[in-house]
Amino acid sequence: MPEINKEKPVYLFVHGQKDLEQPAVKKLVQNGFSQEKIILAKSTEVGKVDDYMAMLWMPPNLDHIKIQKITKVDPVKPEGMLGLWEGVSKEDLFTIPLNE
Repeated sequence: MPEINKEKPVYLFVHGQKDLEQPAVKKLVQNGFSQEKIILAKSTEVGKVDDYMAMLWMPPNLDHIKIQKITKVDPVKPEGMLGLWEGVSKEDLFTIPLNE
């Protein structure tokens, strides 16, 4: 597992599954992320290059968290469910099982 920069924010995507938000936060903290830096992702606000994304995956059976690093942020017109995140490029780093 790559080393995590605890000073960087991590944007958490729960795909509307609010009941999984706290278990996901707990898993992220157990795996080296700072609880103070975990931000619930919004379609109207994106992170910066080198920030992290933590996405519950894979819909509809959300059984793990995919950790990604933002590599590029292009300006886009916010549309649909992804909003501004449509312009974000990212690199997969690793996954964390949600139910272990």
